[in-house]
Amino acid sequence: MSYYSMDSLQDSCYEGTNVLINKFNIRDENKLDEIETIIVTSKSAKWLLNPQNKQFDFNHYKQIHRFLFSDIYEWAGEVRKVNMSKKGTTFCDFNQIEKRAEKIFLYLKNMNYFRNTSHEKFVEYMVDFYCTTNELHPFREGNGRTQRTFLMQLAEYSGFHLDFSLADDDLLMIATIQSANGIYDNLKEIFNSIISK
Repeated sequence: MSYYSMDSLQDSCYEGTNVLINKFNIRDENKLDEIETIIVTSKSAKWLLNPQNKQFDFNHYKQIHRFLFSDIYEWAGEVRKVNMSKKGTTFCDFNQIEKRAEKIFLYLKNMNYFRNTSHEKFVEYMVDFYCTTNELHPFREGNGRTQRTFLMQLAEYSGFHLDFSLADDDLLMIATIQSANGIYDNLKEIFNSIISK
C-alpha cells in the first residue's frame, strides 16, 4: 500500500495514513498485509479450482479482483479513480483504463488466448500480456495477485501450466521493473522457467 505514489494519498485511505479503508477497520499496514495474504492466497486457490468466469475479458479480470478482495475492501473489482506509480513505474492514467483494457483484452481474444502455440511462442505472448496488464494496473490495490490468478487460469485454458511459486519474488519484481523500461530478457527467462506444457 505505502509502496505506491499517488496523486491523492488520502484516496480510499484512513485520514493521515496510507492504510486503505478496509472492512476490518485495521489501521496498521503490516496487520492489513497479513490479513490480505491469508484471505487472498486462499481465495486465489479456490478460484483456480473452480473459476467463476472463463471469458478472459476485462469483466473476467475485474471479477477475479472482486472475488479475491471483496472480504477486505468495499471497492473490490472497481477500477481505480486515482493515478499511481511504483518504484519509478508510472501506470496507466485512470481516465484511460477502460479504453486501454478494451484493446488489451480484444487482442487476447483475437490471438485465440494464445492457444495452439509452441512453448517458446506462449512464453513470448505471456510476457507481453503480463507487461501490458502490469502497465494497466487497474485497481487501487491487489493488481499483481489478480494478474497472477488470471494468467494461471489463462495458461491452463491454453494447455500450459504456469506456477508463480517457482519464481523468486525479488527477481520477478526486478524483471518487472526492467520490462517497464523496455528490458525483457530477465522476465522472459523467468517465464520460460515457470511455464510448462
